Amino acid sequence: MSHTLGVRQAQKQKTRQALLDAALGLLAEQGLSSLGLREVTRVVGIAPAAFYRHFKDLGELGVALVEEALGSLHVMVRAILAEQDGAEERIDRTVAVVERHVRAYPLHIRFIARERHGGVRAVRQAIADELDRFAEEVAAALKSQPVSEGWRDDDVRMLAELYVDRLVTTAAALLDADEDGAPGAADQVVRTARRQLRLISIGRRHWREEGDDLP
Repeated sequence: MSHTLGVRQAQKQKTRQALLDAALGLLAEQGLSSLGLREVTRVVGIAPAAFYRHFKDLGELGVALVEEALGSLHVMVRAILAEQDGAEERIDRTVAVVERHVRAYPLHIRFIARERHGGVRAVRQAIADELDRFAEEVAAALKSQPVSEGWRDDDVRMLAELYVDRLVTTAAALLDADEDGAPGAADQVVRTARRQLRLISIGRRHWREEGDDLP
């Protein structure tokens, strides 16, 4: 009996993943708010009613795609920020991680870039929540670095949000550059990202609390 249940659970998980993959492919050319449930189930080869065994609606499927798209990037970037090398080395490795992630998961990046300000509220909120957790993780890593000594928690959090925003923007720009295919476009995005992050890093070293020695 337990073997039968295990087989059924494995098949259910396989179908669930097939639905996610099918939706992701269809979303390469359209927003989630315009995607039809029948389009997704037709690709997978199941009846529309079977969809509801896995997700209550397309919004819930979209939330699952958000978790799939952003989850692994958190772990990689957090590990880099926790290292004690110099700021430039961390920046270079972080940008390289983002670049590899874009190349490995272009459809996920396109989905996040489009739906971050898209028409499905649950998915917008899920993206915002994931990026908020991302910022918390980055802030914790930044707080442990000697250069953050004496910083207020809200200032460290603001710095983390700057880094996260740059990384998300860089990922979307890299995807656009790859799709455009112009020679050197992706390299230019990488160079710009490194310069922007270094500028933030320089500003970090010279930051004063609001009201201190300001004209």
